[in-house]
Amino acid sequence: MKEHVGSLTGEGRRFALVASRFNELITDRLVEGAADCLRRHGVADGDIHLVRVPGAWELPLAVRRLADSGDFHGIVALGCVIRGATPHFEFVAGEAASGLGQVARSVQVPVGFGLLTTDTVEQALERAGTKAGNKGWEAALSALEMVDLLDGLG
Repeated sequence: MKEHVGSLTGEGRRFALVASRFNELITDRLVEGAADCLRRHGVADGDIHLVRVPGAWELPLAVRRLADSGDFHGIVALGCVIRGATPHFEFVAGEAASGLGQVARSVQVPVGFGLLTTDTVEQALERAGTKAGNKGWEAALSALEMVDLLDGLG
Protein backbone atom coordinates (compact mmCIF):
# COMPACT_ATOMS: atom_id res chain seq x y z
CA MET A 1 0.00 0.00 0.00
CA LYS A 2 1.34 3.44 -0.91
CA GLU A 3 0.68 6.07 1.71
CA HIS A 4 0.52 9.81 0.96
CA VAL A 5 1.38 12.19 3.78
CA GLY A 6 2.12 15.89 3.67
CA SER A 7 5.28 17.24 5.23
CA LEU A 8 5.53 20.36 7.35
CA THR A 9 7.83 22.30 5.05
CA GLY A 10 6.92 25.89 4.30
CA GLU A 11 9.93 27.16 2.35
CA GLY A 12 8.88 29.06 -0.76
CA ARG A 13 5.19 28.97 0.13
CA ARG A 14 2.85 31.92 0.72
CA PHE A 15 0.11 31.96 3.33
CA ALA A 16 -2.67 34.36 4.25
CA LEU A 17 -3.97 34.67 7.78
CA VAL A 18 -7.51 36.02 7.82
CA ALA A 19 -8.41 37.21 11.29
CA SER A 20 -11.52 38.68 12.83
CA ARG A 21 -11.11 41.94 14.76
CA PHE A 22 -14.05 41.06 17.00
CA ASN A 23 -12.77 39.54 20.25
CA GLU A 24 -9.34 40.90 19.35
CA LEU A 25 -7.90 39.91 22.73
CA ILE A 26 -8.33 36.32 21.59
CA THR A 27 -7.78 36.62 17.85
CA ASP A 28 -4.48 38.47 18.26
CA ARG A 29 -3.17 35.45 20.17
CA LEU A 30 -4.44 33.12 17.46
CA VAL A 31 -2.65 35.23 14.84
CA GLU A 32 0.57 35.12 16.87
CA GLY A 33 0.33 31.34 17.16
CA ALA A 34 -0.41 30.81 13.46
CA ALA A 35 2.40 33.13 12.33
CA ASP A 36 4.85 31.51 14.75
CA CYS A 37 3.95 28.06 13.44
CA LEU A 38 4.47 29.07 9.83
CA ARG A 39 7.79 30.80 10.55
CA ARG A 40 9.10 27.82 12.53
CA HIS A 41 8.29 25.59 9.57
CA GLY A 42 10.21 27.69 7.06
CA VAL A 43 7.71 30.20 5.72
CA ALA A 44 9.46 33.52 5.21
CA ASP A 45 8.02 36.49 7.09
CA GLY A 46 7.39 38.29 3.79
CA ASP A 47 5.32 35.32 2.59
CA ILE A 48 2.83 35.63 5.46
CA HIS A 49 0.03 38.14 4.82
CA LEU A 50 -2.44 39.22 7.49
CA VAL A 51 -5.93 40.28 6.46
CA ARG A 52 -8.28 41.67 9.11
CA VAL A 53 -12.06 41.41 8.78
CA PRO A 54 -14.67 42.90 11.13
CA GLY A 55 -15.98 39.63 12.57
CA ALA A 56 -16.37 35.89 12.11
CA TRP A 57 -19.30 36.41 9.74
CA GLU A 58 -16.96 38.05 7.22
CA LEU A 59 -14.28 35.34 7.29
CA PRO A 60 -15.67 33.13 4.48
CA LEU A 61 -15.95 35.96 1.94
CA ALA A 62 -12.40 37.20 2.53
CA VAL A 63 -11.01 33.65 2.52
CA ARG A 64 -12.79 32.95 -0.78
CA ARG A 65 -11.44 36.11 -2.40
CA LEU A 66 -7.88 35.25 -1.33
CA ALA A 67 -8.22 31.64 -2.48
CA ASP A 68 -9.51 32.76 -5.86
CA SER A 69 -6.62 35.20 -6.27
CA GLY A 70 -4.11 32.40 -6.78
CA ASP A 71 -1.59 34.30 -4.68
CA PHE A 72 -1.48 31.90 -1.73
CA HIS A 73 -0.63 28.26 -1.22
CA GLY A 74 -2.70 28.13 1.97
CA ILE A 75 -5.04 30.26 4.06
CA VAL A 76 -5.73 30.18 7.79
CA ALA A 77 -9.05 31.55 9.08
CA LEU A 78 -8.89 32.85 12.65
CA GLY A 79 -11.76 34.12 14.76
CA CYS A 80 -13.61 33.78 18.02
CA VAL A 81 -17.32 33.67 18.75
CA ILE A 82 -18.30 33.55 22.42
CA ARG A 83 -21.78 32.45 23.44
CA GLY A 84 -23.96 35.20 24.85
CA ALA A 85 -27.48 35.41 26.22
CA THR A 86 -29.12 35.53 22.77
CA PRO A 87 -29.27 33.11 19.82
CA HIS A 88 -26.87 35.39 17.91
CA PHE A 89 -24.02 32.97 18.72
CA GLU A 90 -25.65 30.08 16.86
CA PHE A 91 -26.25 32.14 13.74
CA VAL A 92 -22.81 33.70 13.54
CA ALA A 93 -20.79 30.64 14.59
CA GLY A 94 -22.81 28.25 12.45
CA GLU A 95 -22.79 30.36 9.32
CA ALA A 96 -19.11 31.27 9.64
CA ALA A 97 -18.14 27.61 10.09
CA SER A 98 -20.42 26.52 7.26
CA GLY A 99 -19.09 29.25 4.97
CA LEU A 100 -15.48 28.32 5.67
CA GLY A 101 -16.25 24.66 5.03
CA GLN A 102 -17.93 25.57 1.77
CA VAL A 103 -14.89 27.56 0.65
CA ALA A 104 -12.49 24.78 1.67
CA ARG A 105 -14.43 22.24 -0.39
CA SER A 106 -14.80 24.44 -3.46
CA VAL A 107 -11.29 25.81 -3.99
CA GLN A 108 -7.94 24.16 -4.57
CA VAL A 109 -6.33 26.03 -1.67
CA PRO A 110 -6.13 24.48 1.81
CA VAL A 111 -8.02 26.45 4.45
CA GLY A 112 -6.97 26.01 8.07
CA PHE A 113 -9.91 26.27 10.49
CA GLY A 114 -9.00 28.44 13.47
CA LEU A 115 -12.46 29.68 14.45
CA LEU A 116 -13.06 29.28 18.17
CA THR A 117 -16.63 28.83 19.35
CA THR A 118 -16.74 28.87 23.12
CA ASP A 119 -19.14 29.41 25.98
CA THR A 120 -16.87 31.80 27.90
CA VAL A 121 -13.94 34.17 27.51
CA GLU A 122 -11.96 31.88 29.80
CA GLN A 123 -12.46 28.94 27.43
CA ALA A 124 -11.39 31.10 24.51
CA LEU A 125 -8.23 32.23 26.31
CA GLU A 126 -7.40 28.59 27.11
CA ARG A 127 -7.57 27.76 23.40
CA ALA A 128 -5.58 30.84 22.38
CA GLY A 129 -2.34 29.88 24.04
CA THR A 130 -2.77 28.79 27.63
CA LYS A 131 -4.05 25.43 28.94
CA ALA A 132 -5.39 23.99 25.68
CA GLY A 133 -2.56 25.12 23.39
CA ASN A 134 -3.00 27.63 20.59
CA LYS A 135 -5.65 26.72 18.04
CA GLY A 136 -4.18 29.30 15.63
CA TRP A 137 -0.94 27.29 15.63
CA GLU A 138 -2.90 24.07 15.04
CA ALA A 139 -4.90 25.56 12.15
CA ALA A 140 -1.70 26.82 10.50
CA LEU A 141 -0.05 23.43 10.95
CA SER A 142 -3.00 21.71 9.25
CA ALA A 143 -2.92 24.16 6.35
CA LEU A 144 0.83 23.70 5.98
CA GLU A 145 0.50 19.92 5.86
CA MET A 146 -2.40 20.04 3.42
CA VAL A 147 -0.48 22.33 1.03
CA ASP A 148 2.30 19.77 0.78
CA LEU A 149 -0.10 16.83 0.60
CA LEU A 150 -2.09 18.35 -2.27
CA ASP A 151 1.13 19.24 -4.10
CA GLY A 152 2.16 15.58 -3.83
CA LEU A 153 -1.19 14.29 -5.07
CA GLY A 154 -0.82 16.28 -8.29
